[in-house]
Amino acid sequence: MDINIPEVVAEMTEAFMRYEKALTTNDVAVLDELFHNSPLTLRYGVTENLHSYDEIRAFRAGRPSVGLEREIYNTRITTYGRDFATANTEFKRKNSTKTGRQSQTWIRTADGWRVVSAHVSLLEA
Repeated sequence: MDINIPEVVAEMTEAFMRYEKALTTNDVAVLDELFHNSPLTLRYGVTENLHSYDEIRAFRAGRPSVGLEREIYNTRITTYGRDFATANTEFKRKNSTKTGRQSQTWIRTADGWRVVSAHVSLLEA
């Protein structure tokens, strides 16, 4: 298996940065698009455990739309072949003493790269 094929890493990085922009601007339509529409898709957040695309979509619809700006760092995109990837990053929100971690598993579908599993956690500063 080829790991980190340059053109696949570039595609995946573009998808990840599209997700990041949608997250910080509360572009719910893009966020919904980038999660794989499946009952098997999951997202574990800081305060919630979401066990399907429908639960994730419902969470996004009620999510606050202010204070979403953040700085990301130590981002690692790793591809395994042409159709499977992981994206991990650390982040810090403005005016917060906490840092966060975000992990995502992505697959390539007929519609493009989609998140199938995600996890977000916070650490005390």
